[in-house]
Amino acid sequence: MTSASPRALRSPLRLHGDEAEGVRRRGDDVPAESMETLRMPVLLKTVLLLTLSNTFMTFAWYAHLKELNQKPWVVAALVSWGIAFFEYMLQVPANRIGYTQFSIGQLKILQEVITLTVFAPFAVIYLRQPIKLDYLWAALCVCGAVYFVFRGELAAK
Repeated sequence: MTSASPRALRSPLRLHGDEAEGVRRRGDDVPAESMETLRMPVLLKTVLLLTLSNTFMTFAWYAHLKELNQKPWVVAALVSWGIAFFEYMLQVPANRIGYTQFSIGQLKILQEVITLTVFAPFAVIYLRQPIKLDYLWAALCVCGAVYFVFRGELAAK
């Protein structure tokens, strides 16, 4: 068994290849080769969980503007907190999984890209907001941020 990296020691979710040998987990009756093919890549798990999390977050932050506009703000806040609970139930594991492979800066930029990807259709479809050309320019700036945060990994490959 190879020695684990410090980041792998922080999270039991980072068990790949030789590191995973000898660890009992659900599915031990399945051959190791099959388990490897069943495992979803860290990036995919992180993106899926963050997308679901952001869907809850967007509703928690903005749906009250449409649905609870006539209610006292404290009612909107309590409803939003209730929705946000489910956001955190997805966001915390997403960041823990993502942190096994990505830096905090990379996770934050990934989160922002996902936030805008979820928010744009929400604003247009649910809140009936018009699309503006400025949103395209802002999206291009975010693409630049993605490039600068991930360029070290891109150059290494």
